Order: sequence, then structure tokens, then C-alpha cells
Amino acid sequence: MKRSPRPRTTAELSKSLQQPLNMYALAASAAGVSVLALSQPSDAKIVYTPTHSMIDPHETFRLDVNHDGSTDFTFRNYIRTFGNFENLLFALVEQAAPGNGVEGGGTRGNGFTLASALNRGSRIPGGQRFCNGTAALAYVWRVDSSSGDYGKWVNVTNRYLGFRFQIKGRTHYGWARLNVQVNVKKRLVTATVTGYAYETIPNKPIIAGKTKGPDVITVQPASLGHLAAGASAIPAWRSGK
Repeated sequence: MKRSPRPRTTAELSKSLQQPLNMYALAASAAGVSVLALSQPSDAKIVYTPTHSMIDPHETFRLDVNHDGSTDFTFRNYIRTFGNFENLLFALVEQAAPGNGVEGGGTRGNGFTLASALNRGSRIPGGQRFCNGTAALAYVWRVDSSSGDYGKWVNVTNRYLGFRFQIKGRTHYGWARLNVQVNVKKRLVTATVTGYAYETIPNKPIIAGKTKGPDVITVQPASLGHLAAGASAIPAWRSGK
């Protein structure tokens, strides 16, 4: 007699995400769409969230990776003085919640650990250590009449921040995709978060930039509240192909 294979453990989707998805099922059914033809949340292994969130100077962006209402990572774009008012730092930094961290390290500048800017297709974890606490993406420094920029995210497009975070005490891996612009002359650092994703199976690696496939669902939280409107809302949630 064959023994049934043990099911793989997956993280539950948060109630805030599950409820809108249930609303979607009702809307799709009313519109004549077969819900059985759609990938169910319990089958998902990667949850991808596209976004277009700008982080301008003096702004903060809080990233809730799995939509459970808790901030997992905080991005701050701020100005700091050190020594005297002529010594300034215009920095974009990441601050991880306790137990979380981003890939990077090995190089420090102005007291910061530097976060790695991964290319699409990179494996997370990828052999680098994870930085807990605060890590810098990019910054502009000025000391008296001299200035310059520093960091692995200076003027990059579609690079990936690899991270690990906790769901119910278990480690999950994921990534956030950002564009970062640095202007030394104007002393500006700006950034745009264009998407993020995480692996629902604890301790399973994830590939940076993977947003399509039978093991991916795409969620757009800003649109989920409108799913009960009917067929016009259906494209807001879809399985990757």
C-alpha cells in the first residue's frame, strides 16, 4: 500500500488578503467566470505584488510583504547632519523589523552596512549574509565643499533587494524591486518601489524578479477592495502564466 506524500507546509494568507480574495470569487462567479479555473491561494508558492510607490526626500515607505497589517521593512529617505551643519548626509536606508534582514554587508560607509543590489535571476538566499537593523541603499555626502555619492544602489533601475522575514516565527525569503536615482549636484536621492514578492513555503529560496509561472499569483491590494464590483474588477487579481 502506497503511503500518501506528506503535504508541503505553506504560510497562510493574512485575513486582510483572504477576505478580498473570497470577494473576488463571488464577483467572478457572478460574472460567469469559472473560479475552479483560477489558482487558489492555498496552492500559491510565490505571492507577487506590483506597485508604484515613490520615496521622495523626507518620505518614509513601510513595506508589509505578506499583507498581514505589520510592517516588515521601512525605507527612509532623509537628511542627517554629522559633526556640524556643513557635514550632511542625504540617505536612502532600509530598517528591518526584529528578526528580519536584507542581503548585504562587507562594506561600510558613514556607519552604514550597504545593502546589495541584486540582478534579476539572482537566488535568495545567495550566499551573502543578511544585515539586521539598518542598511543603506544609496546616499550623497557633503563635507565642507566636497561631495560625492556612495552605495550599491546609486542610479540603478530594476534592481532587487533580497530579504528574509518572519511569518509566525518561521523564516521566509523574498525581494523588493526598486529604481534609485542619485543627484550629487542637487543633493537628492529618490527611489521608486515597483514590486515585491515572497515565498510562502518556509526556508525555500526565491528567484529575484520571478513574477510569472504556475507557482505565482499576482495581487494588487489597492484594487482588492473593488472586487465586489463585478467583471470590471476581475483583472485586478490573477494567477501568473
